Amino acid sequence: MWQMADAAKDLASGTVGGAAQIIVGHPFDTIKVKLQSQPAPTPGRPPRYAGAFDAVRQTVAAEGPKGLYKGMGAPLATVAALNAVLFTVRGQMEGLLRSDLGVPLTISQQFVCGSGAGFAVSFLACPTELVKCRLQAHGALACASTTSSVVAAVKYGGPMDVARHVLRSEGGARGLFKGLFPTFAREIPGNATMFATYEAFKRFLAGGSDTSSLGQGSLIMAGGVAGASFWGIVYPADVVKSVLQVDDYKNPKYRGSMDAFRKILKAEGVKGLYKGFGPAMGRSVFANAACFLAYEKTRSSLG
Repeated sequence: MWQMADAAKDLASGTVGGAAQIIVGHPFDTIKVKLQSQPAPTPGRPPRYAGAFDAVRQTVAAEGPKGLYKGMGAPLATVAALNAVLFTVRGQMEGLLRSDLGVPLTISQQFVCGSGAGFAVSFLACPTELVKCRLQAHGALACASTTSSVVAAVKYGGPMDVARHVLRSEGGARGLFKGLFPTFAREIPGNATMFATYEAFKRFLAGGSDTSSLGQGSLIMAGGVAGASFWGIVYPADVVKSVLQVDDYKNPKYRGSMDAFRKILKAEGVKGLYKGFGPAMGRSVFANAACFLAYEKTRSSLG
């Protein structure tokens, strides 16, 4: 009974934290995807976007401020499921690894809990992000090409329209899981590092393993540092995931994750694997600061 009640509290707290994360972070994510999915420029021609600020300027000029929130419906609609899985699996694994009730886990045990949560959440994150990336990237793709993939991209009327199109024309349910391998490569080590860093930084600020007295400012700082640690090691996997998920189904440019990795590296060098890194890092710091603060405060209020 205790474990079920604890899981319900993690579910509710994770949902609130996830909503805060998306609201704060989605504009950063939109710019990240636009930079990641723009094709490499032809010789002698500049890229579609000169950088993050240019992408913001062009997006707002073409679509207004609401363009920065394009595609938010998919992750917002699934925020309960995504964060319920992430925080509940982490919480249940903490219960399994904890030697006695109330005894804090070691940082290495937090790393293991984060890994398990990352594995579980990948199965929901992959289809959700495929829908989101299609909606976020369509403007850049439409301006960069005139192939049939662009026609498919610009005709999307919203998240459900993207899902229907994929199910009908891109291999059924399997099409929604395009990019699952790089999603694993992002979520498992990323969440392991993030949760371990979060707990380690809280203990550093508290001067010990009892972090219950930390104030909002400390929680925001710990969440921001944890968010930054997530992207520090897994960003190339996210670039590969994004280009695979917006690739043309009928005439694909990439045969798979490793092929995408090699082609990006060959065409653009290492910097091609870090396109959009600035907005991603900005999003991760602010969004995860909001997420962890909302999670901690909600969890504390529930007892």
